[in-house]
Amino acid sequence: MPAAVTLAPPPPVRTHALGLVPAVLVCGAAIALFGFLLPLVGYAMLAAGLVAAWLVDRSGRTSRLFADLALIAVGQVIISTMSLAADISYPAMVRFTVVLGSAVLVPYLVSRFLYRDRVIRFPWRTGQRWNRTQWTYLVVVTVAGWLILPFYFISSGVYQNWPTVTEPDEIARLFVGVNAVGTWDELFFICTVFALLRRHFPVWQANLLQAVVFVSFLWELGYQSWGPLLTIPFALIQGWTFNFTKSLTYVLVVHLLFDAVVFCVIVYAHTGWPAIFPFAPAV
Repeated sequence: MPAAVTLAPPPPVRTHALGLVPAVLVCGAAIALFGFLLPLVGYAMLAAGLVAAWLVDRSGRTSRLFADLALIAVGQVIISTMSLAADISYPAMVRFTVVLGSAVLVPYLVSRFLYRDRVIRFPWRTGQRWNRTQWTYLVVVTVAGWLILPFYFISSGVYQNWPTVTEPDEIARLFVGVNAVGTWDELFFICTVFALLRRHFPVWQANLLQAVVFVSFLWELGYQSWGPLLTIPFALIQGWTFNFTKSLTYVLVVHLLFDAVVFCVIVYAHTGWPAIFPFAPAV
């Protein structure tokens, strides 16, 4: 039996509080790119952040900050090349696969083969059994989603940001799409963005920065209206959970359980099925 994979701590680098300035610019660019759909502003912020990172590295206060922020910037630029509006047509699903897949794959390949480091990792196995608290949390997440998400999607009307699904083929594609994007979220925002940031900043700062990118992406995807009141805590908790468990598998299970409820709510809002939400507002 192969040995379990553990999440090694990121290699040491020189850090300095001044490095937070370029990191805020690079991560804050997501608000312009995905929140306000202002690509020129977003690209300008990315460029300014990378120049600032290069200058701070050159001053000797930090090391590898430019290199790591460049990977985050590249990922955001790749994502920004397409609309994130929910679309489950076959061409759109292929486009999502190629673009979002590239946003994970390109930073990973550059990190592994050009930088020759292993900061970006996908630790499916940690060799640790889930404890009672972790199992309980899975139940809490599912119940919380069942109680909160119907009210959010229906009362705000954001369920209309997803296509109307009535036919079995449409419902199946929605299921695949919701789960595929949920899986990608953890690969990019947690295993890539958060992992790169936590090498340079305290965990709480790295977590706040990754949450900015995470929530901005979810906004364009359709979690609008008062959705950030849900997505901000979710993004922060996912980062904290990953840092605590060191397990991609666990945070992915948490996310997919939540997304299973999201899928059911969207279908219910469009079709009245499955009728498992007794406290849902009338559509």
